[in-house]
Amino acid sequence: QVQLVESGGGLVQAGGSLRLSCAVSGRTFISSMGWFRQAPGKEREFLAAISWTYPTTYYDESVKGRFTISRDNAKNTVYLQMNSLKPEDTAVYYCAASASVALRSTSAPYGYWGQGTQVTVSS
Repeated sequence: QVQLVESGGGLVQAGGSLRLSCAVSGRTFISSMGWFRQAPGKEREFLAAISWTYPTTYYDESVKGRFTISRDNAKNTVYLQMNSLKPEDTAVYYCAASASVALRSTSAPYGYWGQGTQVTVSS
């Protein structure tokens, strides 16, 4: 069974950085990973995706250049490095796992989700 556990969230001042981690267990059939976030009163939005096998990544335009997704296959962990954080980045951040080889930006292909980690950016 696939299990995802996020960590690394917290409170940071605007302009600061955070690195989120997502530890994955039971990922035998998982081909790609994604990071999403959901702010209060808003829909969940895609941020970035990465392949476990190929050197490919995919970013939403809104975070390209500020956020970097990476993985450590030996540790079965995916990361989201977030720089130049803004108050509007405040949200619960989720990692998600997909059996899809193609990198997806919608929620539906991701069959497994972590519990989320809160990121709060103060102005």
